[in-house]
Amino acid sequence: MAPNPKATMKCGEVRRSTLANKKVMKLYCLPGGKRRLVHAGDRRYKHNYSDKARRNFRSRMRCDTAKPGTRRHLACTELWSKKSK
Repeated sequence: MAPNPKATMKCGEVRRSTLANKKVMKLYCLPGGKRRLVHAGDRRYKHNYSDKARRNFRSRMRCDTAKPGTRRHLACTELWSKKSK
């Protein structure tokens, strides 16, 4: 059996998700020593990462107010940011 990804990942590290239908996962290290493994993105959907689609998604999901440690934040920063594609 594969090792627990939460045990082997470093804080802030992004990897391909180990869940069947998710694209990426990231380990967030929160105050108080808590660690949260978050998965985001759906592999079953092919996304249009054009500038117009990126603007629409970021507006719809209110990416500027997404709190770290959430799926919304992960999707906004890793999948739909300008640097991601």
